[in-house]
Amino acid sequence: MNNGHVTFTSARGRWILAATVLGSGLAMLDSTVVNVALPFLGDELDAGMAGLQWTINSYTLTLAGLILLGGSLGDRFGRRRIFLLGTVWFALASALCGLSPNIEFLVAARALQGIGGALLTPGSLAIIQASFVRGDRPRAVGVWSGLGGVAAAIGPLLGGWLVQTAGWRWVFLINLPFALLVVLVTLRHVPESRDEQAAGRFDVLGSVLAALALAGITYGLIEQGAPGPLVVGVLLGVAFVVVERRRSPAALVPVGMFRDRVFTAVNVVTLIMYAAMGVVFFLLVIQLQVVSGFSPVAAGLALLPVTILMMLLSPRAGEIAKRHGPRLPMTGGILVAGLGFVWMSAIGPGSSYALQVLPAVTVFGLGLSAAVAPLTATVLASAEERYAGTASGVNNAVARTGSLLSVAAVPPLVGLVGDAFERPAVFDAGFRAAMLISAAMMAVSALITFLTIRTNVLAPEEARA
Repeated sequence: MNNGHVTFTSARGRWILAATVLGSGLAMLDSTVVNVALPFLGDELDAGMAGLQWTINSYTLTLAGLILLGGSLGDRFGRRRIFLLGTVWFALASALCGLSPNIEFLVAARALQGIGGALLTPGSLAIIQASFVRGDRPRAVGVWSGLGGVAAAIGPLLGGWLVQTAGWRWVFLINLPFALLVVLVTLRHVPESRDEQAAGRFDVLGSVLAALALAGITYGLIEQGAPGPLVVGVLLGVAFVVVERRRSPAALVPVGMFRDRVFTAVNVVTLIMYAAMGVVFFLLVIQLQVVSGFSPVAAGLALLPVTILMMLLSPRAGEIAKRHGPRLPMTGGILVAGLGFVWMSAIGPGSSYALQVLPAVTVFGLGLSAAVAPLTATVLASAEERYAGTASGVNNAVARTGSLLSVAAVPPLVGLVGDAFERPAVFDAGFRAAMLISAAMMAVSALITFLTIRTNVLAPEEARA
């Protein structure tokens, strides 16, 4: 212990790291593990494509809309306290998901799960920042990030195994013992911390407007025969911007941050890029099972190379961006990832994993590995240092919003409605079109990156003048 902080090599430091990795891993695991189960829960609960979309989007909706508020609550009332509250909330909502009698109940329970995720996710990294001595924080964050990648990697595989051996409900029920372990370790080993300078009121109105705007737009996109909610959602989005501008420093999203052209541009790139990826992650595992005849485990394994490549190559990409600037690594990486989506459009009936699936996901993984670390570094570098945490949170929320909106909009656009996931020929045609749309979105992201991101944005401030 050093001035109230712990070292990385201490026993307590390792326990703190274990608690935060397990906690954030819960939310990360759930964002990938559920996709594999979608065809099975759709069959049992008699859900169409809209029901599957809402199963994914209700979770993303509340998570994206409330994650910034979750971070603020932790700073004010105690990061450990809010982290524990989020973990327990997440576990109880997971139990409700596993016991769902129909698709409507499941969608509501998934929304509750997202609230729990919004409470625990920002707290995990904040606890590390507050608990470790300054010199050990980068190492601790690196381990947290790496092990979080492992959680993302095993999610589809674990989901496939659970679906095959125990049924889709255990994709949710498996969260309960993990959550109990997180609670026990946190209570025993994690110190409490808060921002002693936090003052003023919470921007609850901003949080509510953001969540309702996303809900209205998402509903309008999925249920295409109901334009009213879409219009209401857009109007609420406008109201959110007005409210945030008036609240200025106390706003959920400090609008002044967007005066920086690079910060605005990189968030636009994030929105479009993650919109494209959201479509791919949603549809690919269903395509592999419904059209290509893969087992749930095999479908879950399909994207494993992406995570492995990210873990191996992302640090190197970050170093290249720091030395040569982020514009070219981001532009090239996004284009290569889009090429992977074009390749995925050829996956269809009778496709071989080795010949069709593995090359496509490998190309995607290589591109993503080149782009993500420079993108994250650019977000942080283009915001004032005092807004570093907020900038990261905003970019995280933007990424989730992009995925939310694309999963709502693209499937109906390509004809994936009703019982499409039960009709292989229909699903196959829609999947191919969706992959090409996703590739086009990546091309737009790459163009914006090339035209707007400065080569020297990661250089020290005095070197940019």
